[in-house]
Amino acid sequence: MFVPCERGGGCPDFKGFALLMPAVSVGNVGQLAVDLVISTLHMTKVGYFYTDCLVPMVGNNPYATSKENSMELSINAEVYSLPSKKLVVLQIRSPFIKNKYKPFCQTLLSWVESSKCARVILLSSSHAYQRDDEQLLGTPLRYLLTPALEKAVEGRMQELNWKEMEKVAVYPGINDTEKVLHIPGGGITKLLFTESCSRGIQMAVLLKFCSEGDNIPDAFALVNYLNEWLQLIKSRVNTSSQWKIPSSWRLLFGNGLPPALF
Repeated sequence: MFVPCERGGGCPDFKGFALLMPAVSVGNVGQLAVDLVISTLHMTKVGYFYTDCLVPMVGNNPYATSKENSMELSINAEVYSLPSKKLVVLQIRSPFIKNKYKPFCQTLLSWVESSKCARVILLSSSHAYQRDDEQLLGTPLRYLLTPALEKAVEGRMQELNWKEMEKVAVYPGINDTEKVLHIPGGGITKLLFTESCSRGIQMAVLLKFCSEGDNIPDAFALVNYLNEWLQLIKSRVNTSSQWKIPSSWRLLFGNGLPPALF
């Protein structure tokens, strides 16, 4: 359930907006990429997504730019908006409670429908070591489109020369003709995608194959991948220096980040 920041101020109008959000997946790549979007575009927090499906947490403002706003509190699911680009972002900062994937997906998609968002873009990741032979070829980045969105943007994906997420054999080496969508380490990705398909919601999934570890390069690769399509920031070359690093990354990664990134 969406709760606006301002009491009595009413809910912001998200009609026609694109909803960008991460899956809590391997390496937290989607969440890191969303951090970069919020920080770089200076997005305004407009509310919270209240749910009992996520582990409760509270912390300081992850996008603090001064001593004053560093004292603001953040919780496990917050909503940011940028009306000029018709973009709304749901950032998720804690893992899911066991057996709560489906209730969360249903609540989220009901909110998408009631708020009349035009489409959902889910940033995710999947275990690199569980790729099949076909997935080992070419770029580690993939996309998925629901039937409701496919007609509108499939041509653009082909122009970008993007690779669609391959289905894998149910019984490799025994029966290679029966194939299914398999996203190991992807958290809610597959469930949210299939639920969106069945409900006729326009959704795109952008994901990267990766491994746990230093996932900063993976986050930059995924957000640059997103930017190729949406053109959130103008850039001729995809580089890490074009994205603003959130202040919270200093605490999370310490000296692991090159000084140039700040």
